[in-house]
Amino acid sequence: MKVKSLNETNFKTILSVVLLFILFFGYSQDKQIFESPKMQEFISAHKTVAILPFKATISYKKLPKDFDVTANKADEVKLGSQMQSGMYTYLLRKSSDYIVQVQEVDKTNALLIKNGLIDKLDESSSEDLAKILGVDAIIKCSYAYEKTKSEGAAIALTLLVGFGTGKVASGALTMQINDAKEGTLVWRFYKQMAEDVMSSPAAMMERMMRKVGRNFPYLK
Repeated sequence: MKVKSLNETNFKTILSVVLLFILFFGYSQDKQIFESPKMQEFISAHKTVAILPFKATISYKKLPKDFDVTANKADEVKLGSQMQSGMYTYLLRKSSDYIVQVQEVDKTNALLIKNGLIDKLDESSSEDLAKILGVDAIIKCSYAYEKTKSEGAAIALTLLVGFGTGKVASGALTMQINDAKEGTLVWRFYKQMAEDVMSSPAAMMERMMRKVGRNFPYLK
Protein backbone atom coordinates (compact mmCIF):
# COMPACT_ATOMS: atom_id res chain seq x y z
CA MET A 1 0.00 0.00 0.00
CA LYS A 2 2.82 2.37 0.86
CA VAL A 3 4.53 1.68 -2.47
CA LYS A 4 1.32 2.39 -4.32
CA SER A 5 0.80 5.62 -2.40
CA LEU A 6 4.37 6.68 -3.12
CA ASN A 7 3.98 5.92 -6.81
CA GLU A 8 0.77 7.94 -6.95
CA THR A 9 2.51 10.85 -5.23
CA ASN A 10 5.45 10.70 -7.64
CA PHE A 11 3.08 10.54 -10.61
CA LYS A 12 1.19 13.64 -9.46
CA THR A 13 4.43 15.50 -8.78
CA ILE A 14 5.84 14.71 -12.21
CA LEU A 15 2.54 15.52 -13.89
CA SER A 16 2.36 18.85 -12.05
CA VAL A 17 5.87 19.82 -13.19
CA VAL A 18 5.09 18.85 -16.79
CA LEU A 19 1.85 20.83 -16.75
CA LEU A 20 3.53 23.90 -15.31
CA PHE A 21 6.14 23.66 -18.06
CA ILE A 22 3.42 23.41 -20.71
CA LEU A 23 1.44 26.26 -19.23
CA PHE A 24 4.50 28.49 -18.97
CA PHE A 25 5.67 27.96 -22.53
CA GLY A 26 2.42 26.98 -24.20
CA TYR A 27 0.57 30.12 -23.14
CA SER A 28 3.15 32.69 -24.21
CA GLN A 29 1.51 35.87 -23.12
CA ASP A 30 2.83 38.33 -25.65
CA LYS A 31 2.55 42.03 -24.84
CA GLN A 32 2.90 44.87 -27.33
CA ILE A 33 2.65 48.59 -26.62
CA PHE A 34 2.53 51.60 -28.96
CA GLU A 35 2.91 55.18 -27.75
CA SER A 36 2.53 58.23 -29.98
CA PRO A 37 5.57 60.55 -29.96
CA LYS A 38 3.13 63.23 -28.76
CA MET A 39 1.40 61.00 -26.21
CA GLN A 40 2.14 63.17 -23.18
CA GLU A 41 0.91 66.25 -25.01
CA PHE A 42 -2.36 64.52 -25.86
CA ILE A 43 -2.84 62.91 -22.46
CA SER A 44 -2.27 66.12 -20.52
CA ALA A 45 -5.13 67.78 -22.45
CA HIS A 46 -7.65 65.03 -21.72
CA LYS A 47 -10.17 65.62 -18.94
CA THR A 48 -12.94 63.16 -19.75
CA VAL A 49 -12.79 59.87 -21.65
CA ALA A 50 -15.43 57.34 -22.72
CA ILE A 51 -15.16 53.56 -22.92
CA LEU A 52 -16.87 52.13 -25.98
CA PRO A 53 -18.58 48.73 -25.88
CA PHE A 54 -15.94 46.05 -26.51
CA LYS A 55 -15.81 44.36 -29.89
CA ALA A 56 -15.83 40.78 -28.61
CA THR A 57 -15.47 37.61 -30.65
CA ILE A 58 -16.01 34.07 -29.39
CA SER A 59 -14.54 31.18 -31.34
CA TYR A 60 -13.77 27.52 -30.72
CA LYS A 61 -10.73 25.42 -31.46
CA LYS A 62 -13.18 22.59 -32.09
CA LEU A 63 -16.71 23.68 -32.96
CA PRO A 64 -19.35 22.18 -30.61
CA LYS A 65 -21.98 19.91 -32.16
CA ASP A 66 -24.76 22.16 -30.88
CA PHE A 67 -23.11 25.40 -32.08
CA ASP A 68 -25.64 28.10 -32.98
CA VAL A 69 -24.44 31.12 -34.96
CA THR A 70 -27.23 33.42 -33.75
CA ALA A 71 -26.74 32.46 -30.12
CA ASN A 72 -22.97 32.88 -30.43
CA LYS A 73 -23.43 36.38 -31.88
CA ALA A 74 -25.72 37.29 -28.97
CA ASP A 75 -23.07 35.96 -26.55
CA GLU A 76 -20.43 38.16 -28.22
CA VAL A 77 -22.57 41.29 -27.81
CA LYS A 78 -23.27 40.38 -24.18
CA LEU A 79 -19.58 39.74 -23.48
CA GLY A 80 -18.61 43.07 -25.08
CA SER A 81 -21.09 44.93 -22.87
CA GLN A 82 -19.98 43.08 -19.72
CA MET A 83 -16.33 43.84 -20.35
CA GLN A 84 -17.08 47.51 -21.02
CA SER A 85 -18.89 47.63 -17.68
CA GLY A 86 -16.06 45.72 -16.00
CA MET A 87 -13.42 48.17 -17.21
CA TYR A 88 -15.54 51.13 -16.12
CA THR A 89 -16.00 49.63 -12.64
CA TYR A 90 -12.26 49.00 -12.34
CA LEU A 91 -11.31 52.55 -13.38
CA LEU A 92 -14.03 54.05 -11.19
CA ARG A 93 -12.84 52.09 -8.17
CA LYS A 94 -9.32 53.38 -8.71
CA SER A 95 -10.31 56.86 -9.92
CA SER A 96 -7.96 58.56 -7.46
CA ASP A 97 -5.04 56.95 -9.31
CA TYR A 98 -5.91 58.53 -12.66
CA ILE A 99 -5.79 62.04 -14.08
CA VAL A 100 -9.02 61.76 -16.09
CA GLN A 101 -12.70 61.19 -15.40
CA VAL A 102 -14.45 58.32 -17.15
CA GLN A 103 -17.90 58.90 -18.57
CA GLU A 104 -20.58 56.62 -17.14
CA VAL A 105 -21.08 53.71 -19.54
CA ASP A 106 -24.88 54.06 -19.32
CA LYS A 107 -24.54 57.59 -20.69
CA THR A 108 -22.05 56.46 -23.33
CA ASN A 109 -24.34 53.69 -24.55
CA ALA A 110 -27.47 55.85 -24.41
CA LEU A 111 -25.82 58.46 -26.66
CA LEU A 112 -24.62 55.77 -29.06
CA ILE A 113 -28.13 54.26 -29.24
CA LYS A 114 -29.73 57.69 -29.68
CA ASN A 115 -27.48 58.36 -32.67
CA GLY A 116 -27.93 54.87 -34.15
CA LEU A 117 -24.29 53.92 -33.65
CA ILE A 118 -24.35 51.25 -30.95
CA ASP A 119 -23.94 48.50 -33.56
CA LYS A 120 -22.05 50.58 -36.11
CA LEU A 121 -18.94 51.55 -34.18
CA ASP A 122 -16.62 50.16 -36.85
CA GLU A 123 -18.28 52.43 -39.40
CA SER A 124 -17.66 55.60 -37.37
CA SER A 125 -14.46 57.60 -36.99
CA SER A 126 -12.96 58.15 -33.57
CA GLU A 127 -13.34 61.93 -33.81
CA ASP A 128 -17.04 61.63 -34.71
CA LEU A 129 -17.70 59.27 -31.82
CA ALA A 130 -15.85 61.52 -29.38
CA LYS A 131 -17.83 64.54 -30.57
CA ILE A 132 -21.15 62.73 -30.11
CA LEU A 133 -20.12 61.55 -26.65
CA GLY A 134 -18.74 64.95 -25.64
CA VAL A 135 -15.38 63.64 -24.43
CA ASP A 136 -11.72 64.42 -25.03
CA ALA A 137 -10.78 60.87 -25.97
CA ILE A 138 -12.27 57.44 -26.42
CA ILE A 139 -11.04 54.05 -25.24
CA LYS A 140 -11.66 51.38 -27.89
CA CYS A 141 -11.16 47.73 -27.05
CA SER A 142 -11.49 44.38 -28.73
CA TYR A 143 -11.32 40.99 -27.09
CA ALA A 144 -10.84 37.72 -28.99
CA TYR A 145 -11.85 34.70 -26.92
CA GLU A 146 -11.06 31.22 -28.22
CA LYS A 147 -12.27 28.21 -26.27
CA THR A 148 -9.61 25.52 -26.47
CA LYS A 149 -11.08 22.66 -24.39
CA SER A 150 -14.13 21.64 -22.42
CA GLU A 151 -14.78 22.90 -18.90
CA GLY A 152 -15.32 19.31 -17.75
CA ALA A 153 -11.84 18.28 -18.87
CA ALA A 154 -10.31 21.36 -17.23
CA ILE A 155 -12.05 20.69 -13.91
CA ALA A 156 -10.99 17.03 -14.00
CA LEU A 157 -7.37 18.04 -14.64
CA THR A 158 -7.45 20.52 -11.77
CA LEU A 159 -8.81 17.88 -9.38
CA LEU A 160 -6.21 15.36 -10.56
CA VAL A 161 -3.12 17.49 -9.88
CA GLY A 162 -4.57 19.47 -7.00
CA PHE A 163 -4.16 23.04 -8.25
CA GLY A 164 -5.69 25.42 -10.76
CA THR A 165 -4.56 24.29 -14.19
CA GLY A 166 -8.08 24.50 -15.58
CA LYS A 167 -7.30 26.73 -18.53
CA VAL A 168 -10.11 26.41 -21.05
CA ALA A 169 -9.47 29.29 -23.43
CA SER A 170 -7.08 31.92 -24.71
CA GLY A 171 -7.92 35.60 -24.71
CA ALA A 172 -6.36 38.48 -26.63
CA LEU A 173 -7.04 42.05 -25.52
CA THR A 174 -6.42 45.07 -27.74
CA MET A 175 -6.94 48.40 -26.00
CA GLN A 176 -6.34 51.81 -27.54
CA ILE A 177 -6.90 55.49 -26.85
CA ASN A 178 -7.82 57.91 -29.65
CA ASP A 179 -7.80 61.68 -29.31
CA ALA A 180 -11.06 63.52 -29.99
CA LYS A 181 -9.80 66.28 -32.30
CA GLU A 182 -8.45 64.25 -35.20
CA GLY A 183 -8.98 60.71 -34.00
CA THR A 184 -5.21 60.32 -33.60
CA LEU A 185 -4.06 57.03 -32.10
CA VAL A 186 -2.39 58.05 -28.84
CA TRP A 187 -1.71 54.69 -27.22
CA ARG A 188 -2.30 51.01 -28.01
CA PHE A 189 -1.86 47.93 -25.82
CA TYR A 190 -2.07 44.26 -26.86
CA LYS A 191 -1.90 41.29 -24.52
CA GLN A 192 -2.54 37.56 -24.75
CA MET A 193 -3.50 35.50 -21.74
CA ALA A 194 -4.98 32.13 -20.79
CA GLU A 195 -8.44 32.05 -19.25
CA ASP A 196 -9.42 29.85 -16.33
CA VAL A 197 -12.39 27.52 -16.15
CA MET A 198 -13.97 29.71 -13.46
CA SER A 199 -13.34 33.06 -15.18
CA SER A 200 -16.18 35.59 -15.39
CA PRO A 201 -16.09 38.74 -17.56
CA ALA A 202 -15.54 40.84 -14.42
CA ALA A 203 -12.67 38.62 -13.26
CA MET A 204 -11.10 38.64 -16.74
CA MET A 205 -11.29 42.43 -16.88
CA GLU A 206 -9.74 42.72 -13.42
CA ARG A 207 -6.78 40.58 -14.48
CA MET A 208 -6.40 42.41 -17.76
CA MET A 209 -6.31 45.84 -16.17
CA ARG A 210 -3.69 44.59 -13.74
CA LYS A 211 -1.66 43.46 -16.75
CA VAL A 212 -2.05 46.92 -18.27
CA GLY A 213 -0.89 48.31 -14.92
CA ARG A 214 1.64 51.10 -15.10
CA ASN A 215 1.50 51.09 -18.89
CA PHE A 216 -1.85 52.86 -18.72
CA PRO A 217 -1.04 56.47 -19.75
CA TYR A 218 -3.62 58.14 -17.48
CA LEU A 219 -1.96 56.87 -14.33
CA LYS A 220 -0.80 59.71 -12.07
